[in-house]
Amino acid sequence: MTESAPDEYDSPWKEAVERYFPEFMAFYFADAANLIDWNQAYTFLDQELRAVVRDATLGKRFVDKLVQVTLLDGDEQWVYIHVEVQGTKQMQFAKRMFTYNYRIFDRYDRPVASLAVLADENPGWKPDRFGYSVLGSETTIRFPVAKITDYHDRLEALLTDHNPFAIVTAAQILTQQTRGDDSFRFQAKWRLIRLLYERGWDKQRVIDLFQVIDWMMRLSKELERQLWQNIHELEEHGKMQYISSVERIGLEKGLEKGLEKGLEKGIEKGKLEAEQNTLRRQISRRFKTLPAWADDRIAQASRSELEQWLDNIIDAPTIEAVFEPDNLTH
Repeated sequence: MTESAPDEYDSPWKEAVERYFPEFMAFYFADAANLIDWNQAYTFLDQELRAVVRDATLGKRFVDKLVQVTLLDGDEQWVYIHVEVQGTKQMQFAKRMFTYNYRIFDRYDRPVASLAVLADENPGWKPDRFGYSVLGSETTIRFPVAKITDYHDRLEALLTDHNPFAIVTAAQILTQQTRGDDSFRFQAKWRLIRLLYERGWDKQRVIDLFQVIDWMMRLSKELERQLWQNIHELEEHGKMQYISSVERIGLEKGLEKGLEKGLEKGIEKGKLEAEQNTLRRQISRRFKTLPAWADDRIAQASRSELEQWLDNIIDAPTIEAVFEPDNLTH
């Protein structure tokens, strides 16, 4: 079976981590999760992380997240999350974790907890520290690592676990185990999808987790059509309309007719709107107001302008300075 490489910068993994962050922490980093007060709001600091990694030349990133959480003792801390999904070792991985940690600390003077999930297929590769010593001076970072291969002998337990990241982990394992065997992958993927419905989860959670499974477990066109037929029959029998929607069927037909460009434009528009909304929220939070003139500029901006302004807002002393092209701090 020939598989195309997943998009390493915009995968459903990102949305799953953001939507179900407490469950992500509870599944992969239970000790850390038990120290967090989940009754308090947590905040994803996308623009802060962007400022740190925008000039990094340390290799591809799969999922990077910086999150502000409140601990049970009332202290606010930042958590840097890195999810690496690849089939080979990266010798610079531990150094990258070290570099991002000290960059965040240096820029914002905030201690950072660095955590990593590794979904590669090398069970013996589990980098969890980086450091050096010279002339009696020593600098070291150690960080918790969750390794997907450690769950391989617990596959059946994962399939009965109601944490959504148990399903995500099982999908990753089954993707690796079924590589080159479309028939086996079809059965495994269909089993996971049935589990989504059997959990009794709400529609949005089913859709979110289906997207992760569908993105990981690519099938041939013939088996993909069979899978959608199965899903349609399952939803008809259960009188529910979750992922086998008219929009999805229309999308597939559009793709078959060569309308990929239209889809790409739709995705690009969605990203543009997301960055517009993020900038509006950050200005309102930073300056306690969003003037009409600023809202108009945001609505008419290009993606490159929005990205520049998202960087600028970190250091800009006024709202006007956010929109200055050369406000970037070097």
